[in-house]
Amino acid sequence: MRNDLRAIAAASVLTLGFIAVSTQGKDKPAASEKLQPASAALLWREPRDIASRNLFYGSGGERHVPHGTFTFQEEDLNGTSPKFDVVDEEGVRWRVKMGIEARPETAASRLLWAVGYFTSEDYFMPTLHVEKMQHLRRGNNLVSRENNVSNVRLKRHWKDEKKVGIWSWAKDPFTGTREWYGLRVMMAVMNNWDLKDANNAVYRTREEPAQDLYIVSDLGGSFGPTGLSWNVKGDPAVYCSSKWIKSVSAEFVSFNVPSAPALGTYINFTEFGRMSMLWLGHHIPRQDARWIGDLLSRLSAQQIHDAFRAAGYSPTEVEDLSNTVARRIADLEKL
Repeated sequence: MRNDLRAIAAASVLTLGFIAVSTQGKDKPAASEKLQPASAALLWREPRDIASRNLFYGSGGERHVPHGTFTFQEEDLNGTSPKFDVVDEEGVRWRVKMGIEARPETAASRLLWAVGYFTSEDYFMPTLHVEKMQHLRRGNNLVSRENNVSNVRLKRHWKDEKKVGIWSWAKDPFTGTREWYGLRVMMAVMNNWDLKDANNAVYRTREEPAQDLYIVSDLGGSFGPTGLSWNVKGDPAVYCSSKWIKSVSAEFVSFNVPSAPALGTYINFTEFGRMSMLWLGHHIPRQDARWIGDLLSRLSAQQIHDAFRAAGYSPTEVEDLSNTVARRIADLEKL
């Protein structure tokens, strides 16, 4: 039965890319823009160079490191973190994320990319100076009088790809595949508890034949607690001390990520919906968890350190976070 499910899921990868894609609101392409139908839906691509991948620069590499002059474009009011867009002197558009999520998102994107999942090109900047800065409705207190913003993540806008919607963990072309389970394990490895469907995106390539790339587009909930808890969000010490494996049976493993929101967050009734996401960490085939562990085990200690150094963590935090990731990789290999 399991092999049958995988065969069906693998075959579905060749279906048109509109499967499981929501095109509501801002995710819907402009009517005037002509996009080619997708010939394939992709979640993962086999990485043949894990041991040599540069996790300091990530998927964009050194060639795409943001530099030069940045000019304010507009504020983005989506999500919980304050964000705005800038354009650099070469015309490249970047989305700037401020606040506590900047560091964990940068590191998380590198670990996902290392094992073959598609990610944004994210870079961390300790200080960003913005020309023609405007007053922000959110996060304006984080902007200095000199129009400098500290500790931000910059996400590069892909000219060769267009966001065409979001995808659902429960309804997508990959359900039952090793890669789908593996992505759920990666969320547990990194304590990424914020797994609502709105944090997933589908990007269609402009090349021919076009392809739909399925990514987890918001990784800001990583490397902190196992569930929503505003007072310790993104806290490395909480990540390092958290218990991540819930139970192991002969065939399956369950993780504590995502866990239920902390008690105090229930005052915000919109967070009740997170209870419906707990299944994402449960009942994962041990062989698929071991598969991800095998891929991660090909990373050197230096590569893991580089992922956290790139995110602006302190030397002590880099060491503690790297050691915790290494222990979790070893846990997966033992399954």
